[in-house]
Amino acid sequence: METKLVIVRGGGDLATGTVHRLWSAGLPVLVLEAANPAAIRRQVAVCEAVYDGEAVVEGMKGVRIAGTEEARRVLDAGSVPVLVDPRGEAIEKLRPVAVVDAILAKKNMGTRKDMAPLTVALGPGFEAGKDVDVVIETMRGHNLGRVIRRGCAIPNTGIPGNIGGYTAERVIHAPEAGIFRNCRKIGDFVEAGETIARIELQDGGVCPVPARISGLLRGLLRDGYPIPKGFKIADIDPRKGEFENCFTISDKARCIAGSVLETIVPFFTSI
Repeated sequence: METKLVIVRGGGDLATGTVHRLWSAGLPVLVLEAANPAAIRRQVAVCEAVYDGEAVVEGMKGVRIAGTEEARRVLDAGSVPVLVDPRGEAIEKLRPVAVVDAILAKKNMGTRKDMAPLTVALGPGFEAGKDVDVVIETMRGHNLGRVIRRGCAIPNTGIPGNIGGYTAERVIHAPEAGIFRNCRKIGDFVEAGETIARIELQDGGVCPVPARISGLLRGLLRDGYPIPKGFKIADIDPRKGEFENCFTISDKARCIAGSVLETIVPFFTSI
């Protein structure tokens, strides 16, 4: 496929913010994803196309493709191809101008500086100038979105950013391993202590998952997903008046996306 192309590894909500910004700027972008993505902010995650064939986020349509030969058709239609390729094997074949690692695994899942003329990674797990060309800071605070050309992002603290006065309380992790089952849906207002999901256990039992705080259910894992104990399964926004935020790209994702665009555009237009 002969075109200037940006490949983004990952299609979760933060990655989708970057994909949307690149797409909005008119850059051809293709997403590589895992076979079973586990986004919880599913309404704003292009990786949902892996399951449903298509996913629309703020006017941008992601379309699942079976192979790289289908990418041109989707790009020409003004959409974003989404290919299941967790190892990034299509990168060598497509030879993109830039590769963005937006997997946000807090560690390097195989992205290398020699994969493309420009390589960018989001968050910790990478050293700019060694593993990739550029790292973008993803930690909320004064340095969010900072473009790092030498060195690393702030190490993962494991503490979610403060929203409405809550940090760890607003993010829910699985108390047991099993099959995840939704009891509520994204956008619902839930009360503290209310059961929002259940986990079907291997021994046939059921483990209820209660909300830890009252608020809007901003993120919820896909029903039927097999999960290990401790897996992130839900996100509650305590701000009752922020219903629309459940269905739009976050401020954090937009900030990071702007920095990625700032990095890529001068390079993209110079070659």
